[in-house]
Amino acid sequence: MTMLPSSEDADQRRLHELGYKQELKRGLSVVSNFAFSFSIISILTGVTTTYNTGLRYGGPMSATIGWIVVALFNGCIALSMAEICSAYPTSGGLYYWSARLAGKDWAPLASWITGWFNIVGLWACTTSVVFSLAQLLQVIILLSTGGANGGGYTASKYLVLGFHGALLVSHGIINSLPIQVLALFGKLGALWNVLGVFVLMALIPAVATERATAKFVFTHFNTDNGEGIHSTVYILILGLLMSQYSMVGYDASAHLTEETKNADKNGPMGILTAVGLSGIFGWAYLVAVTFAVTDIEYLLDTNNDAGGYAIAEVFYLVFKRRYGTGTGGIICLGVVAGAVYLCGISVVTSTSRMAYAFSRDGAMPFSKVWHKVNNKEVPFNAVWLAVVIGFCMALTSLGSEVAFQAMVSIATIGLYISYALPIFFRVTLGRKSFVSGPFHLGKFSCLIGWIAVIWVALITVLFSLPVAYPVTKDTLNYTPVAVGGLLVLCLGSWVVNARFWFRGPVTNIEK
Repeated sequence: MTMLPSSEDADQRRLHELGYKQELKRGLSVVSNFAFSFSIISILTGVTTTYNTGLRYGGPMSATIGWIVVALFNGCIALSMAEICSAYPTSGGLYYWSARLAGKDWAPLASWITGWFNIVGLWACTTSVVFSLAQLLQVIILLSTGGANGGGYTASKYLVLGFHGALLVSHGIINSLPIQVLALFGKLGALWNVLGVFVLMALIPAVATERATAKFVFTHFNTDNGEGIHSTVYILILGLLMSQYSMVGYDASAHLTEETKNADKNGPMGILTAVGLSGIFGWAYLVAVTFAVTDIEYLLDTNNDAGGYAIAEVFYLVFKRRYGTGTGGIICLGVVAGAVYLCGISVVTSTSRMAYAFSRDGAMPFSKVWHKVNNKEVPFNAVWLAVVIGFCMALTSLGSEVAFQAMVSIATIGLYISYALPIFFRVTLGRKSFVSGPFHLGKFSCLIGWIAVIWVALITVLFSLPVAYPVTKDTLNYTPVAVGGLLVLCLGSWVVNARFWFRGPVTNIEK
């Protein structure tokens, strides 16, 4: 392997050692790297769109205390990922890590499964985030025109899909710009989330004419979920899903390491700060909103003005009861919508970089097309691939809400499985051969790694449990079907075809 001239910086030299030449523009600072992951996690997005789940299964206690539990375990995942990222700072991220840690014999299969779970998870995440914004716009329009009980306009599923498509196209256009411009959107997303949380956590409780007590917020456990589930433990477990869904997407810092300066230090720092600050700000936002909750049953009722969208109804009611109009609440929803929009931009950025790296190693059909970089050093084709697939996945919403929910469930489970696989290989097959980078966990590395792996295994089971009884075709949780189907496709394609030609990450440096 040829050596780079000594004048080349350490980042390019390290990337060269890992087998790749510099093709993307390296212009991100540690703040920009962090901003992308923080914007994707976007606690305003995750908490707002899944708050119904927390209220329905366990209520305030499940949401506020459950968030702390999930944040601690997510911290273990983030620490382990940061350690591996420091050793292997490449855009391929997780699948590259699996290949290096699984050993020569298992590297191709390990990277194949990890890569496909990661890229499909990111495509599903793109679909989920942008479609949730389209649904939020539907609710904003409904409330702005009088609400469900005041003759408000309810957008059809076709119009919602149209919103989804238009939003995706705008994200594609923005992501076709140079990385320096995208970095500004990433920073704006991070700032928007921080300021948005501060504004909403101060404003909502202050405006509310009726407030819950601290005892209610931290100890009230809602067992009246209307879904036929009465076991306290079962309800508590299902309530954790809100918090777990809200903290995903921080692999973006790894996918952007080839565009980040001092990547072996700043990539891990991006992961850790994004997860840590999201845990803190997310909890603060949850607590503030929950202090304005006084009637759980009404907030979940599909006959309320927001059509059962709990946080939207909270925002709308606190202003309407104080000032006689819910306009202030609608503006607050606009703040959330801005956060979701910026989150979508960052998700497309992360997804396109993963597709670029995976196709660089020949793993995807038509890899030469998706690996191309334009004259702005942007993986243009990979960006628009994410847009097209994000729209196609949402088409299932026209036929079956159940099928759509099963598909987007891969956004959470698929991504977490792809997070856990390289960590698993790190604490097993790669335990003795792993050479750490500047950031490492020392003697606690394996312990934290095992906690992370076990937690992901546990939530994979939890996400697959029925969420309503009796179980029917309309209430069945299709998550295990979707995730299991993806696993079958991965393994099937490997056995039938890929094992004969895929060798894992391939160097693109001329020898």
